[in-house]
Amino acid sequence: MNVTRVATPGETPDAEALYRALLDQIRAAYAPSATTGDSSAFSGPDAIALAGIHSGGAWLAARLAQDLGAGAAGIVNVALHRDDYAKKGLHSEARATSLPFDVEGRRILLVDDVLHTGRTVRAALNELYDYGRPASVTLAVLVDRGERELPVAARFAGTSVALPAGATLVLEQDGDARFAFRVEPPRT
Repeated sequence: MNVTRVATPGETPDAEALYRALLDQIRAAYAPSATTGDSSAFSGPDAIALAGIHSGGAWLAARLAQDLGAGAAGIVNVALHRDDYAKKGLHSEARATSLPFDVEGRRILLVDDVLHTGRTVRAALNELYDYGRPASVTLAVLVDRGERELPVAARFAGTSVALPAGATLVLEQDGDARFAFRVEPPRT
């Protein structure tokens, strides 16, 4: 992982380059095995399932599924499991969790755009367990911001980024499914 210091809203990580780095890490980790002859960890009855956290993680998971030759990626809505639900309420564009695979006993690659405090990942794990008990959950993120409040770590990360206190890194997707980051300055 590269460490990048983002000091101002004008300095943003290249989301497309980070996506390619993340894809390369995942491909290398799940490369076909010469000893078992497995063609892909993402196809077949025991395939690893991809699930993305709404919304940026869902966009990433859908594109990863396509690039890895996996089945359809699931979408995990964490709204009802967030510890700040009472304060923030439901997001206006929140979609219901949609998992086109059985969670019980499944290896799952959970995908999100930015890992920061770990609270969103905790909420996503709670939501997944509402659907069954997976065999394992591995985390992949485009950016790791650090500053963890919970013991959560990503196995795969495009990069680590430090932002000014209170700033937010927002993933956007254009009409061609290309990714870009935007930095929102701290709220005053």
